[in-house]
Amino acid sequence: MHTILIVDDEPNYLVVLSELLSEEGFEVFTASSADKGLKIAQDTDLDLVLTDMRMPGMDGLELLKTLKTIDFDLPVIMITAFGEVDMAVAAMQAGAFTYLTKPFNNDELVVNIRKAVEYYTLIKENRRLRDAMRGGHGFAGMVGTNPKIQQVFRLIEKVAPTPSAVLITGESGTGKELVARAVHYNSPRDQGPFISINCAALPESLLESELFGHEKGAFTGAVALRKGRFELAHNGTMFLDEVGDMPLSLQPKLLRVLQEKTIERVGGSKTIRVDTRIVAATNKNLNEEVDTGAFREDLYYRLNVLQIHLPPLRERIDDIPPLVAHFIEKYSRELNRPNLRIDPEALHYLTTLPWPGNIRELENRINRACILCSNDYIAKNDVQADPVGTRKPVPTAGLDLDSLLRQEARLPDVLDTIEEEMIRKALARADFVQTHAADNLGITKSLLQYKMKKYGIEKKG
Repeated sequence: MHTILIVDDEPNYLVVLSELLSEEGFEVFTASSADKGLKIAQDTDLDLVLTDMRMPGMDGLELLKTLKTIDFDLPVIMITAFGEVDMAVAAMQAGAFTYLTKPFNNDELVVNIRKAVEYYTLIKENRRLRDAMRGGHGFAGMVGTNPKIQQVFRLIEKVAPTPSAVLITGESGTGKELVARAVHYNSPRDQGPFISINCAALPESLLESELFGHEKGAFTGAVALRKGRFELAHNGTMFLDEVGDMPLSLQPKLLRVLQEKTIERVGGSKTIRVDTRIVAATNKNLNEEVDTGAFREDLYYRLNVLQIHLPPLRERIDDIPPLVAHFIEKYSRELNRPNLRIDPEALHYLTTLPWPGNIRELENRINRACILCSNDYIAKNDVQADPVGTRKPVPTAGLDLDSLLRQEARLPDVLDTIEEEMIRKALARADFVQTHAADNLGITKSLLQYKMKKYGIEKKG
């Protein structure tokens, strides 16, 4: 649903225009002054502003110029009185989308508004497309000749043109988001937005707001209306990473999006239609999650219309040489070291490792080696020494396992105990610098903050 702000100091105009545009399917905000309108524009995701030219205090032209400093592309339609040609010209020069002279025809108004909203939608989608395409898509970043990965490529070609939901499965680090992007950019929705969210990285309350948006005042801190990811993904693709970690309480709402193509913002009652294709990914066995009651069976079948499974790197060792070449080329450009190359012994060594972290671990090793190697030559010791992403042995000397693993202990309680202790020690070693502690733990800063809140961990003093 597109949002429009009407600014006019005449109450009758606000009422009439608000009713007209609401009936046309727009979400309408009104303001009786430019100052009030500016506050709404700063607090709300708007698609268009319709403002009178002459108002007490800040006039429409000043409002237009200020709005352009907030979002230059936001379309503004000016309403002028008959004979105000000079002001209309000034407004157009300042960036107004168009102007209408009072009295105007309602059909003319609606036609111009729809043109402006379509223009702005295209601008926003092109922004996202340019940002996404900077790294290249299609099958960019997906390298390999192994029969298993070639089968993945063939599946992408088959499922991408369809409107159906796609479930991507595989271990962490196998490239599930690359597959999701390939599905999007090889589909009829390729000109629309690709919006992603990691369902495991946010606590339940924040995840709901991120997915569905919220109304102003819906909860403490909701100082402005905010559109959720599903609204932003309208006419495009919504990628739900780690969907197996979505809380049970939010799963019915996701099911509703799949079934009815509608959402409601947190704190709101208005039903909003969204045309969004859903691509989900998980490293969990959702069949087992359904059996244990951690995942809804009806949602699983809605998501699992088309499935693409990514093999772990250890099952496609023959793809390591081309992957290494791909990553060296990538980082040689970023580091401005065009002559980087790898020693055959180092390359052979990489093919002997178990790769628990899959392609992400391999890329991290090559990235580090490209930075630290001498004379543009990656030797065996460059990919050996404390590589990023490898799993370090977990010391158990300090853990009272006999106590933790007593007969009546539940596995979640044991894991929570260990996790809390690791987080406390990592924060202490990092002098409570959360970014450093998260890096040392191998998790994101946002996930660390969620865990700290979960265990009530706060910096003292």
